[in-house]
Amino acid sequence: MHLANIKLWNFRKYGSSLEYQEKINLPDLNLTFNCGLNVLIGSNDSGKTGIIDAIKLVLKTHSYENIRPNREDFFGDTERFRIEMIFKEFTPHEASNFLEWISYDGEGNTFLRLIYDVTRNESRIFPSDVKAGIEPDGSQMNAEAREYLKITYLKPLRDAENEMVSKKGSRISQILIGDEAFKGRESSHDLITLFQNFNQSIEKYFEGIDAIGNALPDQLGKALKDKIDLYIHSFYDVTKESNFTVYEGKLREILEKISISIKDEMNLGLGTLNRLFMATELIHLNRTGYHGLSLALIEELEAHLHPQAQMQVIEKLQTETNKQLILTTHSPNLASKVKLENLIVCNNNNAYPMGKTYTKLADTDYKFLERFIDTTKANLFFAKGVILVEGWAEELLIPTFAKKIGHDLTQKQISVVNIANTAFLRYVKIFQRQIIDENIGINVSVITDLDLRPLKYAVEKGIDNADYQKNNIITAFDVNQVLLDKKIKYEDVNSSNIKAFISGNWTLEYCIAKSELLRKIFFKAVLIAHKEQKENEGVANLDPYNNAINNIDTHFTNWTENTEDIAFKIYWQILGEANYVSTAKDKISKSIIAQHFAQLLDDDSLLTPAQIRAEVSIQYLVEAIEHVCH
Repeated sequence: MHLANIKLWNFRKYGSSLEYQEKINLPDLNLTFNCGLNVLIGSNDSGKTGIIDAIKLVLKTHSYENIRPNREDFFGDTERFRIEMIFKEFTPHEASNFLEWISYDGEGNTFLRLIYDVTRNESRIFPSDVKAGIEPDGSQMNAEAREYLKITYLKPLRDAENEMVSKKGSRISQILIGDEAFKGRESSHDLITLFQNFNQSIEKYFEGIDAIGNALPDQLGKALKDKIDLYIHSFYDVTKESNFTVYEGKLREILEKISISIKDEMNLGLGTLNRLFMATELIHLNRTGYHGLSLALIEELEAHLHPQAQMQVIEKLQTETNKQLILTTHSPNLASKVKLENLIVCNNNNAYPMGKTYTKLADTDYKFLERFIDTTKANLFFAKGVILVEGWAEELLIPTFAKKIGHDLTQKQISVVNIANTAFLRYVKIFQRQIIDENIGINVSVITDLDLRPLKYAVEKGIDNADYQKNNIITAFDVNQVLLDKKIKYEDVNSSNIKAFISGNWTLEYCIAKSELLRKIFFKAVLIAHKEQKENEGVANLDPYNNAINNIDTHFTNWTENTEDIAFKIYWQILGEANYVSTAKDKISKSIIAQHFAQLLDDDSLLTPAQIRAEVSIQYLVEAIEHVCH
């Protein structure tokens, strides 16, 4: 069996202003889980822990933590919260534990429904029992049945070292006693015999003799016992004496003396101890003969683990088919490694599974994204807004443009994701839902190029009119229709959160080169990038490149030429098709240009937000930034 669904009403951040009775059929959270791995991801305070705590509150833990409702569990000033859970896919053995409460759906499949309903007034929280059944409020579930619904819980700030050491009531002893190696053998286990023999050896040491009664070379133990016995004779009874022992006859006491570590390794770090701790807890879930729920909740799986260790752990967990795992994470490393359909994005006071039933992703999309979503791209799952771009230049420049118009993308938790191609649609579908009007709550801007070349391109290349369309010459197209087609391709008519922003001209660089406000700064960045490339190539004489930078105003007759001509020449220089500055003719890296241009923009204190917003040629960039920031 597994936890298939959880519904929440007015629990933590999952609540609303509606009266409880008004929304009894409209829960504030209705979340379906996979039977295997589930990874809750999202930014801080997105509701991940609330889901985990709701499960713990109802099911309790194998380690018998004291978990009870408190005032912070109620949404706002509401006076009632409710949790419902559905369990499915029972084996006959499992079902037999819940015969009084189990139900059947319309297809003859068994399911178990749990209800936990808690109320309060101004002074106290009223105790509530867990109930079960198909009836609206169910019937009380007894303690024996609830024992089969306990879960394993690993808290975010795990003290693995403390959990692994020997002590009374240690977690490792709890796990061991439930394993088939020890369960049901409390009076006949081999360890008992071993410890009895050890006890005898201890007793004889303090008597100063060995196993056959010969005196030991070391009589210090006997001397100590004799001193204690003198006091016992005086304080208690002259016929009595002390007895030294380490064991009183119970297997549990033996197991409480056991600790666990890694063989041949000393002074284990927190990361290794955490992996060892998780291993023992997961073994506990797999114990033979147990016919209850095998569910582990692990908060912040990445805690104390370096990125490579995180990868090792999550790869193994994805192969665990005989247990259910619900994890939380803030780690892009983990998010990039988990299969997309196992992710649940928490945002906007809701949770959105990424499985095939819920998104508009096709099977081929899942395969593509699981291959190409790396650690950097996985940031999109934790962002408050996402800007999708097709190259390094956009990734480098967008944050600078945003800052220049008054938006700090880092502060606003906006991720710029470079997909390094134009396969935007696959990434866009991550945020599109099957249910109409279901909005994941993350605004997405797609920034892409028009990719139609100006007429001057055809002139320079000697392209005949008949070949204009094949070569994407702008005069062969209805530009407005091209723009509309691209927007329709990426935007969702059922959601306003995804918008496409297309350059009005050829490429990003061409648009910037057309800006009267920015073209001079941009051309300087082009020339600096050209110089850097030559320097990296080992060119000794950089004077021509320095002269080109210092005499920037002369290259375009003090920038009095036609705007279109200037833009074309700058871009032609970038492409290495021409040379207007008496230097070597080379193709210049757009990413290096973007790097220098961003720095020059940062350093220019005279440019105002109003000036940049007014530039028509880069208006699409401004609008894209505004969309995700609001």
